[in-house]
Amino acid sequence: MPEITDEAIIEALFAQRPYEEKVINSAFLEIPAEYQRKLNIPNVEKMSAEFTELIANPPKVSYRDGHYFVFDGQHTIVTRRAMNGGQDLPIICKVYEGLTEEEEAMLFSRQTGVSTPLTAGAELRAALVGKDPESLAFVKATESTGLQLGLDSYRAPWKIICIRTAFKEYKAYGADLYKEALTMLAKGWEGDPDSLRSGILQGMVRFVALYQGEYDPERLVKRLQAIHPMTLVRDEKSLSGTVSYKYMMLILRTYNGSSRRFNLPIKQ
Repeated sequence: MPEITDEAIIEALFAQRPYEEKVINSAFLEIPAEYQRKLNIPNVEKMSAEFTELIANPPKVSYRDGHYFVFDGQHTIVTRRAMNGGQDLPIICKVYEGLTEEEEAMLFSRQTGVSTPLTAGAELRAALVGKDPESLAFVKATESTGLQLGLDSYRAPWKIICIRTAFKEYKAYGADLYKEALTMLAKGWEGDPDSLRSGILQGMVRFVALYQGEYDPERLVKRLQAIHPMTLVRDEKSLSGTVSYKYMMLILRTYNGSSRRFNLPIKQ
């Protein structure tokens, strides 16, 4: 069976909903806050300076419930308006009919091409609006540990902002092991933002994957509570190997300490 890629899904969905090019005044183009990212002003300024009509892509618009919702091309629209002295103007758009809000969100989250790359938070937020089953399960698994995913990319206690890393680990190891690893991080460092860095998260998942059923969770939590997570970040620089391996080794050292009774062997 051929692999079902994001591109294939998008092509199939667009094939079912042929578009019509229409000239629409920008005043009637709506940006749905449910799944769209925040406007990036520096990006608008850059696009204005480099704007060329010949290569500009028409915004993609969904006509739904009597409204024109933009799901691709927000920055292009704002750039055109900025270049018109801040005034609304007619814009050629690709208008699709029959799309649901969920389909719009999915298409937005899987944009390709010359669009500004989505942040992990924006991509996940759109996927959630689109009711993507794997994304919903990922969020549920994360929040069950007492942690949250920082869709706004702002560091704060109990928030994971390395969303791509977390999602990758979730997919690679499965929900149960992922939740066990996050629970150790949450209990050991009580949501300290420094403990939720990408490297430490990868290292903890790898540690749990290697020693699941062998390590004592209570001992691990107590040992983690005795050090600051930045100690691991500092010591990581002296080791060689992949990021996940180095942090796994540091967590193993922390767990073992000077004890012989609870000492776990080194595994690859």
